[in-house]
Amino acid sequence: MRLLPRLLPLPLCVVAALSARAGERPIPHNWALCPVEDAVPAFADFQRAPEGIDIAPLQAGDRADGQRLPIDIEGDHLGGTDANPVFQGNVTMRHGSQFMGADQLTFDKAEGRYKAEGSVRFQANGLRLRAARAEGDQNSNTHTMQDLQYQLLSRRGNGKADSLNLAGQEGSLRGATYSTCPPQARHWELEASRIDIDNQTGWARAYGARLQVGHVPVLYFPFFMFPTDERRRSGLLLPSISNSGRNGLDWTQPVYLNLAPNYDATLSPRIMTARGALLGGQFRYLQEAGFGTVNAWWMPRDRLRDRERGSFDFKGTHNVSAHWQARADLAWISDPRYLEDFSSSLDGLARANLYSSLGLYGIGHGWTAGVTADHWQLADYTLTRGVLPYDRLPRAFLHWQRDTGMLLAYGVDAEAVRFQHPVYAAGARFDAKPWISAPLAGDAWFVRPTLAWRYTSYALDPALAQTLGSGKTPSRAQSIFSLDAGLFFDREVRVKGHDYLQSIEPRLFYLNVPYVDQSGMPVFDTQPLTFTWQQLFRDNRYTGGDRQADANQLTLAVSTRMIRQSDGFQRFEASIGQIRYFRESLVRLPGEPITEKGNSAWVVDTSYAPTDRWTIGASYQRDPKFKRTDLASLRARYLFPDDGIVNINYRYRRAQLEQVDFSFLYPINPSWSVVGREYYSLRDRKTLEGVAGVQWDSCCVAVRLVARRYVQNRAGQLGNTLMFEIELKGLGSAGQDIQTTLRRSILGYNRDDLYLVPPQTATGQPSKPAPANTTP
Repeated sequence: MRLLPRLLPLPLCVVAALSARAGERPIPHNWALCPVEDAVPAFADFQRAPEGIDIAPLQAGDRADGQRLPIDIEGDHLGGTDANPVFQGNVTMRHGSQFMGADQLTFDKAEGRYKAEGSVRFQANGLRLRAARAEGDQNSNTHTMQDLQYQLLSRRGNGKADSLNLAGQEGSLRGATYSTCPPQARHWELEASRIDIDNQTGWARAYGARLQVGHVPVLYFPFFMFPTDERRRSGLLLPSISNSGRNGLDWTQPVYLNLAPNYDATLSPRIMTARGALLGGQFRYLQEAGFGTVNAWWMPRDRLRDRERGSFDFKGTHNVSAHWQARADLAWISDPRYLEDFSSSLDGLARANLYSSLGLYGIGHGWTAGVTADHWQLADYTLTRGVLPYDRLPRAFLHWQRDTGMLLAYGVDAEAVRFQHPVYAAGARFDAKPWISAPLAGDAWFVRPTLAWRYTSYALDPALAQTLGSGKTPSRAQSIFSLDAGLFFDREVRVKGHDYLQSIEPRLFYLNVPYVDQSGMPVFDTQPLTFTWQQLFRDNRYTGGDRQADANQLTLAVSTRMIRQSDGFQRFEASIGQIRYFRESLVRLPGEPITEKGNSAWVVDTSYAPTDRWTIGASYQRDPKFKRTDLASLRARYLFPDDGIVNINYRYRRAQLEQVDFSFLYPINPSWSVVGREYYSLRDRKTLEGVAGVQWDSCCVAVRLVARRYVQNRAGQLGNTLMFEIELKGLGSAGQDIQTTLRRSILGYNRDDLYLVPPQTATGQPSKPAPANTTP
């Protein structure tokens, strides 16, 4: 793919805001390859006045507040007349924040005019430059300079010009160039017959401009605008252009609107030659009490489905008071095929339902509470609305606890919900669980006995009550007793010259819940929890309030760690645990097998970092009754110095999936790197996503070429796309946003993302006692 076709849309972006803030990338520009010095280095005598002859300060132009600004001139030698002094040798002239240095300077006291020659140095209004000669009027703050090289101070822009005329905050360059590249590596450069700069508005206007990439001219602009600082501004963003078999030529032209300092909007008209035209938009606002973002798309007629289509989503928060906050996460799509047709990621295909929520949430000392409402919309055309979860309209919840300071803690978890469903009859549920605990702990041990009582009652719709045969107000009451205890053993060891703290942490968790028949109770929002390490220490194996499992069981678990004492780096961790069931658990969901007497699957979690760059982890679950593996995963990560990463993952869950995922960012040298991903389903013998590409990054230019193969619909058909992007840092980019695609496909493509992902290790002993009696 050639550069020129991708950049041809640029001439159409007249009066374009190439770096408007709505278009800023999630990953900032990488200037690491740029030289340390600017194109015009800072002047040594800017802050230091040379020793020499000086004259008394002269009066010059007015400041904005009406006060007169003096002119200070110093030099090694003073000649000329009293009315027209001539300074020679290390001459400096200061006028307010304005600085000028030269080999020789002649000054007209009466007119306030000057003429500077030889190594002229000038800095003012966000501009630093060197020139062969200069003259000007300090009273009117106008300057004319010849044969100059300049550097913008608010960003990396620099260039040369035949001449410069300055008048206050405005300047005009003739025969000028502009680039963010250093002079010795001019990868791209904008040449213009004239460039007008207005530092007050932050705009530069180029006339008769020609864009050169390397030494090759690729574009001509009769008129072109670009920013000179980081302020937001209205205008056209660079378009996104792609081509695919389903959409045809796909062109999106964003228009950014800087409406106010605290809110803005982006309109995104889009044309797909195979499907039609649509209009998208985003509105963002920021207030002292909150913020929000609205996104909307509308398509009058999609030829692919022969219908009108659209989507809407809103995410926002608002602080009502010091303890209460309102939150909204609302989403809507016009039809169940929308996510499949308009998403190019596996996330769009994996979502069968679209979730919306609205609520008021409170938090204070020892309590959390809220009143919320949520709604589900079908997003998979292969399913019916019968699979949708129940809406909760509304839901109120409360968690409250107190510590008496006398080895006792108590509290209550309560919830009241009204359920609704587009197909099935529903009802309301009240669930409350008061509890009391005696958390005891020492430096090397803890014991937390907890007694709770859980009461659940319903007010069912007549049709549902008749189906269940349990009346309109079924209820349940159960006591729950748990005992959580653990020990901490640790010792100091020295391995390969480093001091480590090694710990062994055995833990017991006993749970006893009497059996109560719940077969006549509905199932609104309750599902079995995935069996994990955390499940070994919960008092219920279900989410929601429709089922409370009976139990008489004991968890035996042990964890060990090695932590480097110099910086807290965890070199090794391993955990193993199992539940011993003393009797069968009879409570179950419809179709769920009874938990038989005996032992649960073994749960094993381990992680090991042989070096500070390598991390290896594994999880394993094996069922001793059936002698089968229920879950297995292996993960490894290697971090290259400075940049680059390799991820290897294997995941297996019995009767559900078996996948391998290999991704990498490999730096060949500081400029060149290759990227790739192979996400493969061994069970289906099919690639879920494949990525291969190369990228070149210099001080001021980045080029990326990536081929991608991915599942494009629910039928499992694969789509192919070739993506190309050229980024002229500080000016703009053309092509598709490849960085976002790579960031989603390769964990660690942006190294900072690694700190947003919790480490996949087992949870051993808590660092301090925490209540084990809250509702899961």
